[in-house]
Amino acid sequence: MGLKWLKIIVNKNVFVFFLLLIVSFSSTISNASEKIDVKGIRYWSSTDYTRVVIDLSGHVDFTNNCLSNPDRIYFDLKNASLSKHIKNIFPIENGILKAVRVGQFDSNTVRIVLDLDVIKNLSTFFLENPARLVIDIQGPKIIKRPEVNLTKRRIVIDPGHGGHDPGAIGPSGLCEKDVVLDIALKLKKILLEDPLNEVFLTRERDIFIPLEERTAIANNKNADLFISIHANANPRRSAKGIETYLLNWTNDEEAIRVAARENAISFKKMKEMHRQMDVLEMIKNDLMRENKRDESIRLAHYIQRSLTSTLSKSRNRHKRLDHGVKQALFYVLFGAKMPSVLVEVSFISNPEEERLLSDDSYRMHIAKAISEGIDIYMKSSPVIQKITAL
Repeated sequence: MGLKWLKIIVNKNVFVFFLLLIVSFSSTISNASEKIDVKGIRYWSSTDYTRVVIDLSGHVDFTNNCLSNPDRIYFDLKNASLSKHIKNIFPIENGILKAVRVGQFDSNTVRIVLDLDVIKNLSTFFLENPARLVIDIQGPKIIKRPEVNLTKRRIVIDPGHGGHDPGAIGPSGLCEKDVVLDIALKLKKILLEDPLNEVFLTRERDIFIPLEERTAIANNKNADLFISIHANANPRRSAKGIETYLLNWTNDEEAIRVAARENAISFKKMKEMHRQMDVLEMIKNDLMRENKRDESIRLAHYIQRSLTSTLSKSRNRHKRLDHGVKQALFYVLFGAKMPSVLVEVSFISNPEEERLLSDDSYRMHIAKAISEGIDIYMKSSPVIQKITAL
C-alpha cells in the first residue's frame, strides 16, 4: 500500500508545495505486466471542500506536480489504463475546483488533472478493498457571522455498514447493519427534539455507502460533529462491553483488530500499515486542524461515560463493561474536518449482548445515552457558548 500526504498552498498563481510524507511499499506495487484499470471517478463538493475518489482495480504508483497559467495539479498514475466508459471531464465550479479532467496520457500512464480556482490545502491517501485513491481538496474557509437566535448545531450520524455489507453477525443471526440503523434513526429523532440541532444521517435505509463517501457527506454538510455507530465483534464469544474510538495511531492489537474489521481489510494488512507507514505525521496534520484531536477526545469521553452509566442503570443486573476511549485508524474518520468519533455500542458476537441489541428498549437507551453525551459536549464547548452569546 502506498500513501502520500500532501499540503499545497496557492496564492496569486504562485504554488508553494510542501511534501509532508511520501511512503510507498514495494509489497503492494502491482506487477508491471498487470496494468491497473482506472474504473471510475466520483466526487462530492461544497463551497469550501471537495473529495475526489479514483476507483481502481488495484494499488497504483503515481507522481504529481503543480502547473501555472492556468493553475492546475496533475496526478500521473503509472502502469494504468483508463476504462473506455469514463468521461474525460467532470465540471465542478465550486470556487475551489473548476473541473477534474482525466485521460490516457500515454500507453502506460493515466493523467488526472485538477483545474484550480483557489485552494488552501490538498491531501491524498489510498484505501483498499476495493482499491481507491482519495483526494481531499480544501479551499479558504468561509466564515459567516451567525445570526442571533440561529445557533444551529449540525450533527451527522453514520450508521455503519448497510446493503450488501451486513457488518458483524451475531450467534442468532442479528445483523450489525440493522441494529445500528435503528439506533441512528432513534438518535436523530431524539436530537431533533432540541430546535438548536440539525441532524443528518449518512443512510436512512438499508443501502451500502462507501466509507469515503460517509466522511464526504459530513464535510459537505459542514457538520459540527460526526458520530459513526457500530456494534462490536470478537472471535471470543465472551467479549463484551462498550468502547468509543477516535482517529489516531495505536499499538493496541485489539484496537487494530476492530479497525481492520470496520475497514473491511485483514488484520495482517492493518498490522502492516502500522509497521510500515509513518502514520504519526499523517495523523498529526489531520488532527491538529482546528483542535480536532482535543475536541474528538472530549466528545468521545462524554459519549462513553453517558453510555456506560445509562446502560448500567437500565440493566442493573448486567452492568455494562466499560472499555473506555481508544484510538485506531478507521477509514471512515480519515479526512473528517470536525470532531469525530466511532462508537462500538455492544458486542453483537456475545450471546447476551446480542439478545440486548435485539431489544428495542435497549437500543432506545443507547440512542438516549449518545444524545446525552452529545448534549453535554455541546454545552461545554467554548465555540458553541461563544456563538450563543453573540
